Formats: sequence, C-alpha cells, structure tokens
Amino acid sequence: MGQLTTVFFDLDGTLTDPGEGITNAVSHALRAFGIQVADRRTLYPFIGPPLLDSFQRYYGFTLEQARQGVRLYREYYADRGLFENAVYPGIPEALDALRSAGLKLVMATGKPETFALRIAEKFGIADRFDCIAGASLDETRIRKADVLRYAMARSGVTDPAEGLMVGDREHDVFGAQECGMACMGVLYGYGSREELAAAGAAYLAETVADLCAQLLALRGGAGQAL
Repeated sequence: MGQLTTVFFDLDGTLTDPGEGITNAVSHALRAFGIQVADRRTLYPFIGPPLLDSFQRYYGFTLEQARQGVRLYREYYADRGLFENAVYPGIPEALDALRSAGLKLVMATGKPETFALRIAEKFGIADRFDCIAGASLDETRIRKADVLRYAMARSGVTDPAEGLMVGDREHDVFGAQECGMACMGVLYGYGSREELAAAGAAYLAETVADLCAQLLALRGGAGQAL
C-alpha cells in the first residue's frame, strides 16, 4: 500500500451496531413465509452481506422469493429498523482524529444509500464523511466491489493503493481485493478473527481505539501488519 490518503468505512458492524434492527427486519420478512425465529442471534449472518444472497444461502429461497424477502425486510426496516441501531462508542472521536490527521473519510456500505444517509444523519456522524456511498435500491449495485468502485469514483480516488477499506466481514475484504485495495478487519463487529484472516485482511483491529491508532500509523507510513 502506498501513502494512505483515504479510508473507506463499512457501516454495519464497523461504525454502528445494527443487530437489533436488521434481525427484527429479517424476522418480519421470514414470518411472511411462515418461518418463526426463536433466537434472533441466529440471524446475525445477515448483517453485512447482500440480503438477496443471504435469503438464498441461509433459507434456500429461490431468487424470486429472496426478492420478496428483501421487499418485506425493507417494509420494516425503512420505518423502524434503521434506527434500532447505535454508533459504537468512540467512533465519532476516532473519525474526528482521522480527519484532523488529513485523511479523507468515505462511507462505502452495502446498505442502500438512502438508508445509510438517514442513519448517519440521525446519529450525528454524516458530517464526518467527505462522501457517503451505498448500494442501490434497484439491485444494480449491491456487491461490495461495485459499491467500493462507486465510492472511489464519487470521492475522486483513482489509485486504490492510496485507499484502505475498513469492515467487519469477509465480503468487505473480498470487495477491497477485487478493487486492488487492502482491507483492515475490525474484530468488534460481526465477523470473527478466523473469517477475516482467512479472507486475507491485511490488518486487524481489536477495538475502536486500536482501529484509530493503526490508521493514524498507516497515515504516517508505519502500520501494524498481520
């Protein structure tokens, strides 16, 4: 990686803990198919990856059923679920420190952009970002690599070696790699150390404070690599 100039942040599991809202919305969708979920923690794998893929992967839905599941999910999420959420402690302060160090901060989330904007504004972190880029509601931009390319274009980043993706799941790592960018995995989110290391994360951060310290070190050219 070259001189770090821009950090691309995932939202769910990286900046905020969306566990309650996402699992409530997934449960709402599944009930329409006659599926009852006793323990919403079993739905944590839905946090991060594209919903269309998750409904097919974890419940064997057909593509059409998965699309219906996504519509039902959004029915709940757009009204209530997006605010059943909380910014991780220390994130606002970390973002301020990174901006003060001269880093450009960009949100690159697989969540629909309209939801990401509402969440960022509701929880007071929108103005910390130079750009908030997300997935499209029409499913033409849902893969992490596509979202990241879109975020790069909108933020004027032409050299992926100057950027770093930060996320908590393997799809964040894979998306960054597809774009020629390194990824730092955070261990306070919903992905495990094993998942992120196996995917090829270049760095791992245990806590928000550790994340901030490593990014500041990388800005100075001396990051703590795995």
